[in-house]
Amino acid sequence: MITATLLALGTGTAGATVLVYNNWSGNLDSKDLSSQLKDRPENEEVAGPQEPLDILVMGSDTREGAGNNIDGLVGDGERSDTTILLHLSADRQDAYGISIPRDTLVDRPTCYEEDGVTEIPGAENAMWNEAFSLGGPACTIQQFEQLTDIRVDNYLVIDFQGFRDMVNALGGVEVCIPEEIDDDKANIHLEAGTRELKGDEALGYVRVRNVGDGTDPNRIRRQQAFMAAMINKAVSAGMLTRLDRLVGFVNAVTDSITTDYEDPQDLVSLGRSFQGVGLDNVRFVTTPWQYSTIDPNRVEWLPEVGKLWRLVRKDRPLTEQFTDESISAAERPDGSEPPRGEASDPSGTDDPNGTDDPSATDGTDGTDGSDTGTDDTDDGLSDEARERAGLC
Repeated sequence: MITATLLALGTGTAGATVLVYNNWSGNLDSKDLSSQLKDRPENEEVAGPQEPLDILVMGSDTREGAGNNIDGLVGDGERSDTTILLHLSADRQDAYGISIPRDTLVDRPTCYEEDGVTEIPGAENAMWNEAFSLGGPACTIQQFEQLTDIRVDNYLVIDFQGFRDMVNALGGVEVCIPEEIDDDKANIHLEAGTRELKGDEALGYVRVRNVGDGTDPNRIRRQQAFMAAMINKAVSAGMLTRLDRLVGFVNAVTDSITTDYEDPQDLVSLGRSFQGVGLDNVRFVTTPWQYSTIDPNRVEWLPEVGKLWRLVRKDRPLTEQFTDESISAAERPDGSEPPRGEASDPSGTDDPNGTDDPSATDGTDGTDGSDTGTDDTDDGLSDEARERAGLC
């Protein structure tokens, strides 16, 4: 979500087109995984000026490449502790990211090697992130599509160095740390309070588990809050309208992502797709979960996850059921929200169509596609939920 949203915002200006071509042409690590994906679901027809867009974003913990061997680990393969579906609505007015905890137990389907023929056997009650370890992003996409019946339009994989450099390109990101973090294993030591993080501190902060209750789902909350703060800073402070910041941001991901986008122009088009999405229409949620009855150290999806996937398939906005537990990009680290106009208009200009009116986006009940007209602009994590997630 960080890469997709900020890259999209960063490449959404006319001047960025030249920068993207200069920095990405001939250097875009593009891999078509279609031969490894079988029995793919079909997209549902939805009303809208364009097709909705579903991008699966995965974080790679590879230690290969400059800046990635952060802890001296070698020969441990490549895993993905972060999986987020980024959904962009057909009317390009709404976007939300759905995080899937890496510890989620699922029935992994059969995946395929790069030849598209050799099978990687499936397994019951497998951890979500095992798919990436066994078959890379293609296996994670196969797993996601088979379990959700949602077709992935594109994918992005980003490594440690790319994340670190994006934070630095923004000049750091402000976070609110509710309690002191003193973790020798993760090599991160931070005092409680509001402060800006850069480089290794930022990477360590989103990866460390010894905060709050230490569970992966609540670490995801911290990651979501950090992502929201990144987007908020980039948009509210106009960081990506500065040439030096934009150059740094584009350079940050030059050698750090793998994707099926083949041409820099595709990234420019993606950026333009985000131009109408205001901060208060960018939200982060986690798949509904409970501790597993099979293994208390793992989690499993609750039945409500079906409603969440149905909203994506039908291109509906998040309902109150999910916005009540969401993190908004309009929210600042101290829990406050910016003035209404600032949150709604990423370009810094008034929307001529008046689409920043919260009543312009109807909710659904997530079951039969009927509208409820829910105004969810004031929804989000309660104080209690924020405390459970280790947030101020």
